[in-house]
Amino acid sequence: MDAEKKQRYEKIASEIVRLAGGRDNILGVAHCATRLRLVLEDNDKADTAAIERVDLVKGVFVAGDQLQIIFGAGLVNDVCQILAESIHMDSMSLGDLKTKANKRMNPLQRAVKALSDVFIEIMPGILAAALLTGLSSVLGNLEFVENNDTLYGISTLINIASGAIFGFLPLCVAYSTVKRFGGRPIMGIVMGCIMLSGSLADAYAAAQGTVDVTVLHIFGLPVELVGFQGGIIVALLIGVVTAKLDIFFEKKVPEVIRLLVSPLLTTLVSSFLLFMIIGPVGRGLASGITAALVWMTQNLGALGYAVFSGVQQLIVITGLHHVFGAIESQLLVDTGRNFLNPLMSVAIIAQGGAVLGYLAGHLKDARAKELCIPSFISVLFGITEPALFGVNLRYRYPLIGGCIGGAVGGVIVYVTNLAALGFGTTVVPGIALADPAHNGYLNYVIAHVAAVVSGFLFSFLLGIVFRRKAAVEEGNAVSAVIPAAQPAAKEPEPVLQTEEGGAEEIAAFVKGEYIGIEKVNDPTFAQKILGEGVAILPLDNKIYAPADAVVEMVADTKHAVTLRTKAGNGILLHVGIDTVQLGGKYFSVHVETGQEVKKGDCIMDVDFAGVKKEGYDTAVCMIFAELADGRNVTREPEKAVEPGERIALLGR
Repeated sequence: MDAEKKQRYEKIASEIVRLAGGRDNILGVAHCATRLRLVLEDNDKADTAAIERVDLVKGVFVAGDQLQIIFGAGLVNDVCQILAESIHMDSMSLGDLKTKANKRMNPLQRAVKALSDVFIEIMPGILAAALLTGLSSVLGNLEFVENNDTLYGISTLINIASGAIFGFLPLCVAYSTVKRFGGRPIMGIVMGCIMLSGSLADAYAAAQGTVDVTVLHIFGLPVELVGFQGGIIVALLIGVVTAKLDIFFEKKVPEVIRLLVSPLLTTLVSSFLLFMIIGPVGRGLASGITAALVWMTQNLGALGYAVFSGVQQLIVITGLHHVFGAIESQLLVDTGRNFLNPLMSVAIIAQGGAVLGYLAGHLKDARAKELCIPSFISVLFGITEPALFGVNLRYRYPLIGGCIGGAVGGVIVYVTNLAALGFGTTVVPGIALADPAHNGYLNYVIAHVAAVVSGFLFSFLLGIVFRRKAAVEEGNAVSAVIPAAQPAAKEPEPVLQTEEGGAEEIAAFVKGEYIGIEKVNDPTFAQKILGEGVAILPLDNKIYAPADAVVEMVADTKHAVTLRTKAGNGILLHVGIDTVQLGGKYFSVHVETGQEVKKGDCIMDVDFAGVKKEGYDTAVCMIFAELADGRNVTREPEKAVEPGERIALLGR
């Protein structure tokens, strides 16, 4: 690094330290392929707006426990090193940084994160059950289905499938909990089987008094032999206990008898605790939570509904929203109806309305259209992260407008007595879960229309107020969002020659579905903060070089590689979304820094099945982070591609 660059980076590092709350506020420093990541003692001390204006910074956001500052591939390495040196702190691995962040959490935060991890693991099954339940409900209310043998048979099988998944949900929760807390997952399955044993009285029948319950007396304490159907909270508690016992006995039991004795003791002790302590306590806790929520609906009325739906998306930002899975499940068990689902659904669509309100104030801004339209489409399917992190949270007033819109939708949910018959899916697909009683489908549409329109209006009006205030304070009409784009110059026709100085052909780097970068589930890439790009949804495990190039950087976590092509174009290959968290697991890189590669050379093998199993998006992104000599990107139409097919042209 030359002296001029070093001096520039030192100034950048100094500004970031100051704006992040000072040296004492920084607990840890690390970087991934594109972002500087800081763990702070107090995130509120960081001036993110000012950091975003620092030289070479392309974007700033807070994700979980980390302040992430986007610099781009290569540059972030140097900035991180200089910043760490300036505060006399070693640059950490991402794993160490995550550990540091976890230590900063208070016990409640750690508990909530753990609960979130448990439900993320089993969310595909929950979503499948929810959709099947909704479909079963729709088909069951159609007369022509009952009169057609085939359709009736299909409807019956769907009903069986949905019921079976929810019926064994405690087993799934116990499995995921044991796995999350470091025990052997099979021990969670064992405890789940015990909870749902056919030797126990069915919990639903016992609650209705239609079966006789056997009562044992152990040490003078009554033990009711009742199953734990629907006992999600009990499954969570016994999962934690089983994991801790499994770890304990694996350490303490002598190796010569460990295989036999350790699982025996874990199962035996866990079973006694399940029936004598955890079961009664868990049932009492679950009933208390349900009673509290029901009390809110009965006593706070429209206000209670409005408050919940108004703040629900703020809870999503913190990651606390995964807690509701257990509560919703318990509500369905205890009452047969889930009023939280439509409340969360209107909260989601209201944020989509806020995105449209923002867009309405910036119709001449091409970049705003690129950002807002895909974000709104994702909202229609219950996915708010692009809208939240890409627009609403970043510019604040759309978030407020969305919250107000959610509150309006919550009032409609209350007035119409709207509820769901399942959980796990919302907005457009969520209509399948709506309780058809009392014109439920129509009321579902009305509530969502009210929420999206309210979110739009409040976001649009707040945007006007915000811009006027900014103009007064700064003396000019400062946009609070993406700067208005200059009239776009007509793009030149691509130069098709292949000799030196001509256009450079970029080939598909993995077999799969080729899409534009704006469609990936990562705001930094989708907003093109780091530059134009493309992505491929992989159907094979091999990643190939897209052009003749030199390897400039291989990430320590193996999920990203930076290439410099012969024409001088800088390319970042980023495999998956947030896969840096895997720490290199499932990745095998075949190249090293400084190595020359030819187009079509295999540079990496990735176990995408494993990546997907861990809950990560597998989209392989290519970012044209640095184009040489005023080149521009011409993308091929989206399609299925084979490695080696042309997907882009870098020409003048």
